[in-house]
Amino acid sequence: MPTYDYVCDGCGHAFELFQSMTDSVKKTCPECGKKKLRRLIGAGGAIMFKGSGFYKTDYRSESYKKGAAADSGGSGGSKPESGSKKPGSGEG
Repeated sequence: MPTYDYVCDGCGHAFELFQSMTDSVKKTCPECGKKKLRRLIGAGGAIMFKGSGFYKTDYRSESYKKGAAADSGGSGGSKPESGSKKPGSGEG
């Protein structure tokens, strides 16, 4: 059930009302009792992503994860050759 914003044009009282979409629009202000209440049009309930982040790999299937693990475990092309100097190693 959505939350609707209302404001009274008579006294300026503004409030939120949690009501069903099929309920009628309220007309009477709960503060002053005048029939000058109107419902505001809001931005609606947007999706809000909170947390450290969401990544495209968060919801991968198990078969994809197994295939990716097999691919990364079998390749050894990133090892440095023996005898090569590493930058910043303090040699020479």
